[in-house]
Amino acid sequence: MMRRRELFGAAMASTAVAAMVSSKEADAQAASARAARGMPMPKIKDLKVIECAPKGSRLTVVKVITDQDGLYGYGCATFTQRADLIKPAVDLYLKPLLVGRTVDRIEDIWQMSYNSSYWRNGPVENNAISGVDQALWDIKGRMAGMPVYQLLGGKAREGVDLYAHAEGAEISQTIDEAKKFMAQGFRHVRMQVGTPGMAGYGAPRAGNRIPAIHDEPVFEREGAKRRALALFEAARKELGPEIELLHDAHERYTPTEAIQVAKDLEQYRLFFLEDVLSPEDIIWFKNIRAASSTPLAMGELFNSPHEWTPLIKDRLIDYMRMHLSQMGGLTPARKVAAMGEIMSVRTAWHGPGDVSPIGHAAMIHLDLNITNFGIQEFTPFNDAEKAIFKGVPEMRGGYYYANDKPGWGIEIDEAEAAKHPFRKDPLNGGWGVIRLPDGQIIKQ
Repeated sequence: MMRRRELFGAAMASTAVAAMVSSKEADAQAASARAARGMPMPKIKDLKVIECAPKGSRLTVVKVITDQDGLYGYGCATFTQRADLIKPAVDLYLKPLLVGRTVDRIEDIWQMSYNSSYWRNGPVENNAISGVDQALWDIKGRMAGMPVYQLLGGKAREGVDLYAHAEGAEISQTIDEAKKFMAQGFRHVRMQVGTPGMAGYGAPRAGNRIPAIHDEPVFEREGAKRRALALFEAARKELGPEIELLHDAHERYTPTEAIQVAKDLEQYRLFFLEDVLSPEDIIWFKNIRAASSTPLAMGELFNSPHEWTPLIKDRLIDYMRMHLSQMGGLTPARKVAAMGEIMSVRTAWHGPGDVSPIGHAAMIHLDLNITNFGIQEFTPFNDAEKAIFKGVPEMRGGYYYANDKPGWGIEIDEAEAAKHPFRKDPLNGGWGVIRLPDGQIIKQ
């Protein structure tokens, strides 16, 4: 009997001690929370531009550094074709405006930066703003201990469906490339083929140069159209009806030719036809919509709401395809995505090699969250990129999966980045010239 009383007393004492410990831990956690709430909001201490070219394309990232030790964020500001202009835009204009501002007011900082130049919607300024904007979202995620998609409202899907690029100088080569991607699990493949003798887009050229009265790269629209139609006729026969096929016209047709291309491709049931018009000709989308049921994607060259708003508002495209840094970052992209949801226009953000892994991560976090996601362009990361950008999104079975660490989940090794500096070339990253046989410049 005495032994049972001793054991009972010991148990009671142990319980009391545990309760005291638990109470002390709870008190400590509560004190910590109060202290955190009482701390001043971190301020922007510095803006730093990181430049590198790990696979040829010149990538630019803005690092926003706060006055709190170890707290910073990264944002993509890549504008490969005018890459040398982004750093001065950040250093000379945004840094004096933003240093000393608190990092929590992302919307206010975006509006302040956007309006600060008076003349707005230019690609240099938009990319600089994007670098800051995405970096502030990264910081907010790090402060909250959450990936950015959680800050946006959480996942609407588990992974991000992708499309890959199949290309070849000959139709058979393009189809073979598509089969390889299908074997990896891709359900969507963009198909591009070279046109003999021409400087095409997205595929190497085959054959001898077609006749022209100039010496520069040459393109002829009717020949390119016939080649594209032959590609998709063969692709449907060999790849079957289930694979989703995409094609990029790359804005090389006149408006009336674009209508005919969209009509001719109907029989091959494309997932979408991309950039069948140039931004200068977007008023013609209503004519294409009236004449053809081919789904349309547009937007990678857009910088301004004046370009994408009418197409989304009037449901003249099926997929918005803007480049996140060209439109100013995550903040405007999430708003336009919400507009598209109301209008039943889905997303297909521009994701080529001249987007940094930070930019790809930003797109993927937004893709995971929104309900009108359509498809995401896939560009693989090479070993040099993975050495610089630690924690890039992972592709498995034709889907991208985000890193679930706080913010974008990516850290940059600046020493590795320095091993891959910008390389000079005659056009300094810009596009070359392509002409019709008579010598007229065409859009591309």
